[in-house]
Amino acid sequence: MTALFALATALLWGLADFGGGLLTRRMPALTVLVISQTIAVVVLGAIVIATGAWREVSPELWYAVAAGLVGPVAMLAFYKALALGPMGVVSPLGSLGVVVPVSVGLLIGDRPGFLQFAGIGVAIVGIVLAGGPELRGAPVQRQAVLLTLVAAFGFGSVMALIAEASSTLTGLFLALFVQRVTNVAVGGGALYVSVKRGGRALPEGSGGMNVVWAALPGLAFVGLADVAANGTYSIAAQNGPVTVAAVLANLYPVVTALAARGVLKERLRAVQAAGAGLALVGTVLLATG
Repeated sequence: MTALFALATALLWGLADFGGGLLTRRMPALTVLVISQTIAVVVLGAIVIATGAWREVSPELWYAVAAGLVGPVAMLAFYKALALGPMGVVSPLGSLGVVVPVSVGLLIGDRPGFLQFAGIGVAIVGIVLAGGPELRGAPVQRQAVLLTLVAAFGFGSVMALIAEASSTLTGLFLALFVQRVTNVAVGGGALYVSVKRGGRALPEGSGGMNVVWAALPGLAFVGLADVAANGTYSIAAQNGPVTVAAVLANLYPVVTALAARGVLKERLRAVQAAGAGLALVGTVLLATG
């Protein structure tokens, strides 16, 4: 069950990142974040009311609040790092956030077997290579590296926090709702400050609002896929070793790369193909170890 839900997480996160990347080519990243998460809040709010999950208020929800605070900060740091580039360095470095939940798992007593330890190592190398790291040539600004490491730590922290935010299925609905409300509050505040400083909330041109309306299905998919990924990861982490769940869930860069290949016809570099292959080998070792 751990492997199944963790792989579902990788699929959902990978597709959400791909969709979010496409949308940010058409509108500001903060707008994508706020609208997609607002849609998720509405859907989760309905689920919380329908299931009576609102009755399961507990101190564990502070983990969800913390995840909601950290998530937007990590995402904005990641977008800023991508803008500074080069993307071939930023993307694989961002996936190193897997170290956080893996370390937490080891600290709380996870003891993977030999094959699983081997699988963790192989999969992490594969994840980094799947991002297509630029090993030479393009200069890397120190600020880009620092922002990417902040983002990676944030992404990994969100994984560790959301896994602790609930212990029941209905409680998970409430935790995800609280996390998304916090996301919208933080992202909305950042968008307000950005606009006050001269930034844009809508795409350029007179038809900016029309672009947003046309993109609503995509925005809904990104927001709901991200929520579902957090949910499946929480279930995976609660039903098996966190170390295994975290590494398998962090295969999402492979999914994003394959989606870009299939939809945008982007060609995988040799290092990306090798990384995808190693990630799959690591997956097999983790699942069978």
